[in-house]
Amino acid sequence: MPILADADAWLTLEAIPGLGPDAAQRLLRAFDLPADILAAHPVQLEPLVGQTLARAIAQGVDAAALQPGLDWLAQPDNHLITWNDPAYPAALRDLPAPPGWLYVKGDPAWLARPMLAIVGSRHATPQGLRDAEALARTLSEAGLTIVSGLALGIDTAAHNGGLAGLASSVAVVGTGLDRVYPARNKALAHRLAAEGAIVSEFPIGTPPKSGHFPRRNRIISGLSLGVLVIEAALESGSLITARLAAEQGREVFALPGSIHSTLAKGCHRLIKQGAKLVESANDVLEELGRLLPKTLPQTPPQTSADTAASRAASDTDAALLALLSGGPLILDQLATRLGLTVEDVSVKLLAAEMQGAIAKLPGGLYQRLF
Repeated sequence: MPILADADAWLTLEAIPGLGPDAAQRLLRAFDLPADILAAHPVQLEPLVGQTLARAIAQGVDAAALQPGLDWLAQPDNHLITWNDPAYPAALRDLPAPPGWLYVKGDPAWLARPMLAIVGSRHATPQGLRDAEALARTLSEAGLTIVSGLALGIDTAAHNGGLAGLASSVAVVGTGLDRVYPARNKALAHRLAAEGAIVSEFPIGTPPKSGHFPRRNRIISGLSLGVLVIEAALESGSLITARLAAEQGREVFALPGSIHSTLAKGCHRLIKQGAKLVESANDVLEELGRLLPKTLPQTPPQTSADTAASRAASDTDAALLALLSGGPLILDQLATRLGLTVEDVSVKLLAAEMQGAIAKLPGGLYQRLF
């Protein structure tokens, strides 16, 4: 996608001090184009944004402040999707304060796909991480692009699961796209940019700040048909995303946990408030099936390496089920016979269990159901 002809005007509008999403939307709905806003007399702007912002807009910004954004846009696979662009996600247009623009690193076409948000604790348990990755992979295979916030814990597992499926994953972040936060997810961010997309409404160079993440969360929920919460304490930011989803008319799902776990209390509260309890991917698909288009958008063409990897994964899954056809086995036996690590087999077992293909029996045994 070429650099926008009016990129300077969009970047100037974005750089106006104190101009938030609400004020930007009032201006864009009244004037449509940023150049018209910047050319307007303060008297025209004051009824929309007040005297202080109207004067700031009339004053403009130093051209040097625009250069980082222009330099970033000149690089491959970097895009600025604006309010009046046909590529702007339709799901965001009806939000109370939709972003006037989105920076996108990767392929913007992913933003037009049916999405499910998966969010949860940054301090997730090993079981929570396995649940998130397995559910994300299964739902991605079913055609739902997985969106999350690139945080550690559940977000990371959800992205990994989405990337392992056909419908990939999208990250919405609270920094400029020239930064990766947290730094530990740098490799994951590179993979998301190559195989999915990373999205932000914040200017290039913006550092992480606590106030940015609730704004990010409204985009995560706004892009999605629904939000699935996996492991969240009562004070978790994931509950903010779930609340925003409900306010936006999106579905809310929650994975239950032990009554003794603080990381289950947030999910249990959501269930008490009407969120759908999720035990398998089918619980999500049953609810969202009526919202999915009859024909899902085509996935990007796979390379020969992708095809080979997908075929190898399918062969391994088939081999796992074939082994269990002979009777129940424990995890170590399956790992030995498949030549895989215990961790890899655990993920595959959980995915198969979520799909209802196998069941876990007492004593650590796994049994095939069909």
